[in-house]
Amino acid sequence: MASTFLRVSLLFIFIFIFIGFNSTDGSMEVALDRCVFNSTDPDDIEYIYSHYYNGLEYTRFSSSVGEFVGYTEYGVKQAERWNKDPLQINTRRAQKSTICQHNIDIWYRAMLTRYPEPHARLHSEAPSGGGHPAVLVCIVYDFYPKHIKVTWKRDGKEVTSGVTSTDEMADGDWYYQIHSHLEYTPKSGEKISCVVEHISLKEPLVVEWDPSMPESEKNKIAIGASGLILGLILSLAGFIYFKSKSRRRTLVPQTD
Repeated sequence: MASTFLRVSLLFIFIFIFIGFNSTDGSMEVALDRCVFNSTDPDDIEYIYSHYYNGLEYTRFSSSVGEFVGYTEYGVKQAERWNKDPLQINTRRAQKSTICQHNIDIWYRAMLTRYPEPHARLHSEAPSGGGHPAVLVCIVYDFYPKHIKVTWKRDGKEVTSGVTSTDEMADGDWYYQIHSHLEYTPKSGEKISCVVEHISLKEPLVVEWDPSMPESEKNKIAIGASGLILGLILSLAGFIYFKSKSRRRTLVPQTD
């Protein structure tokens, strides 16, 4: 399962900063080494060395290319100069081995134990039309990396018909979510469950559907209970206020 879902992009960072001496216009240059890998296989490892000036990448060395490439006019000139320097180019070509492959086993094991586990919840939706009385929706969220498998089971057997799923959707905070839909006709006593498989999970996450009460009815009961509790609290507060006010009146001396 790990080989199926794993996609790792690990940054090994070495940074140096140059600050311009012009107090009115400071500038920053950053050099960044990083290793991008799918597995511990050397063929699945890429070493990338980039130069940035004020946040703009102007040149890059990639082990997949084997030389520097420029992205700006200045970067092209720098790339040409560095590619002609045997010491510079040979040093960068060797970094895949000295930086990436040398540490890959440690990084790979560490990353496998730090993936956030997905969460899942089920709810039903009224059908938009057709002969199906209901649609179950399994929402899986807060997981990384994005490769995930969501299936449905009815009484322990996988369901393949009437199932549709969205693509993995980025939440904008490094996490992903996915929605899977099951069109179904309820039957008495059956068990329907959403099964989630992800690299972060030691075993599949199984969420069972409870058909005892429709979601809308549960919401109505929850709202009604909240209103009842609030009403009791307000009534009790009013009663206490009335009693305390009445008590103060009886304590005031009566004058003729």
